[in-house]
Amino acid sequence: MPSRAGILSFMVLVTVSAPVLKAAGVPALAQQDLFHRGDNGVDSYRIPALMTTPKGALMAFAEARHQSAADHGYIETVVRRSTDLGKTWSSIQIVGSDKTNAVQNPTLVIDRSTGVIWLMLIRSDTSKYPDDAALARARVPVRRMWVTHSSDDGISWAKPRDITKAVCPPEYKECVCGPGVGIQLRSGRLMIPSYRGRIGESGFSDYVIYSDDHGKSWHMGGGPEGNMDECQVVELRDGSVMLNMRSNRGKGRRGVSISKDQGLTWSPIVDDPTLVEPVCQASIIRYESPANPSRTPLLFSNPASEKKDDRRLMTVRLSNDGGKTWPASRLINEGRSAYSCLAVLPDGSIGCLYEAWPTRHTGTIRFARFSLDWLESGGN
Repeated sequence: MPSRAGILSFMVLVTVSAPVLKAAGVPALAQQDLFHRGDNGVDSYRIPALMTTPKGALMAFAEARHQSAADHGYIETVVRRSTDLGKTWSSIQIVGSDKTNAVQNPTLVIDRSTGVIWLMLIRSDTSKYPDDAALARARVPVRRMWVTHSSDDGISWAKPRDITKAVCPPEYKECVCGPGVGIQLRSGRLMIPSYRGRIGESGFSDYVIYSDDHGKSWHMGGGPEGNMDECQVVELRDGSVMLNMRSNRGKGRRGVSISKDQGLTWSPIVDDPTLVEPVCQASIIRYESPANPSRTPLLFSNPASEKKDDRRLMTVRLSNDGGKTWPASRLINEGRSAYSCLAVLPDGSIGCLYEAWPTRHTGTIRFARFSLDWLESGGN
C-alpha cells in the first residue's frame, strides 16, 4: 500500500497516453469486469466515472471502499487507464487519498480549449464521523469540496484545492458533486452537476457549479426546487442545458429541468415518463464523435426498474429529439446493477462503466462497449 504521510497523496500514473485510436471493428456488445471486491485488499468498489481523454485514452474511476460497502468510511478514489479502446487496462492506481478519511464522488470535465482535465471530489472526516449514522446525526457542515486537475492527459494530478467556501454556503450541511461527469458549454463555461442539503433538513436539492476562467475559480449556479439529489447535465442542440435528476418524490421516474441562461435559473421539475428509475444515479451525455459527425443523439443509462430500491436491468437509451422521446434502448445487464457512466470512445463506439452486482453490494464494476448502430437498432 502507498504511504499515508501528509494530508493528501496524489499518485502519478505510470501508463503513457496514446494518440486517438481507430478500431478495425466495433463490437455489438462486449463486456469485462474492471474492479472486483477484494482487489488490493479493498472490501468494495463503487461509484463509477468514465472519461475519454483529449488524446484518446480511457479513464475508469471508482471509489475504493476499504472497510465495507457503506457510503462513508475509509474511501479512496482510484482509476484504471486504457490506451487501446478498453481492450486492456492498467493496474488500479490511487488518485485521491486523505489518510483514512473519505475522498469520493469522482466527477470529471474536460476543458476543450486547454486540454486540462478537471476532477472534483468530496472529502469527509472519519475521525469526527466514523460511520453513516454519525454523519447523518451531524448538525454542522460535514463535507469539503475539492478540485484537482491534470495537464498531461490524466497521467499526473495537481495537489487539490479546497473550494468549499465558493460553492457551498455555510447553511448547507453538505454539498456533493456528481458523481459522473460534467460538461463544457459552447460558451466555454465548465459545469459540474451537484446537489446540497441544508442543516436541519432531510431532503436535498440540485444545483450546478461552474467556472468561466478555465478552472481558476468556481462559483455556484442555480438549481430547481424539489426533492432531488444525484444528477447529470447535458447541453441540448438549441444551447439550453438539461439537468437529469435522481428523484426522491416517489414517482419512479427521473426528474428533468431546463436552463436557458447557462445554469443560473431552471424550469420547474417534470417527470420523464419513459425514464423509469428505482431511485438511483444515472448517466446522460450527448453523442459527439468525429467518426459520426452528423449524428448527435442523447444517450442515457440507468437500472430501468421503477420499483424503489430494485436496482436491476441496466439499460442504455437513445433520443434524437433532446430527450422528448427515447425510441431506442438496449439491455446490457438483466441482473442487479446500479450506478453507471457513459462515454464516447475515439472510434465512435460507446462505453458504459457500471456497477454489476450478482449479489447485493458485491463491489464489482464492469465496462461495456458497443456500437451506436447496435443501440439505434434496439427499438422499444
